[in-house]
Amino acid sequence: MSFWDGNRWMRDVPADTTTAPPPRRRRFIGAAAEALLITALIFGLIAGTALAAKGGNGGGKGGGNKPNGDGSSSLSLMMVDPNDAVANRGDKVTFAVATTATEKPWVALKCYQDGVWVYVASHGFFDTYLWEPNFTLSSSAWTDGGADCNAELYRVTSNGRSRTLTTLSFYVQP
Repeated sequence: MSFWDGNRWMRDVPADTTTAPPPRRRRFIGAAAEALLITALIFGLIAGTALAAKGGNGGGKGGGNKPNGDGSSSLSLMMVDPNDAVANRGDKVTFAVATTATEKPWVALKCYQDGVWVYVASHGFFDTYLWEPNFTLSSSAWTDGGADCNAELYRVTSNGRSRTLTTLSFYVQP
């Protein structure tokens, strides 16, 4: 039905017979939904970081790119604040990244001493990444000595998994 309000025709809408949940229940439902969302985001970040760091060639020595058939990709080590032309513990390094596989490439770096993991970090190599993609070759677990390092150039797939594009192994001097 319709009625004239003096200026225009208005639809006659029946009164709402549903009742809203009590305020306490609404707050609880909202808080539960927020907690679930935060938990899902944290789990996703943890899983994404773990997946992003996965890969490499098992700590082997030597260098070189190992393509996987996912477009054309290359990765090479660059010194940011070198005292010399080789990577030393404590130096800051980055990577020259080139790939046709994604517009948002990532690099994960893991370093090992005698098979023990002493360093891990991951950075995005694209314009909208918020931080400088530099890696400082030190950690509280890496107290002295050199280390074997594996850099992995990867992309994140539509389902949130990482896909290795190429790897690079190098030795960090003590």
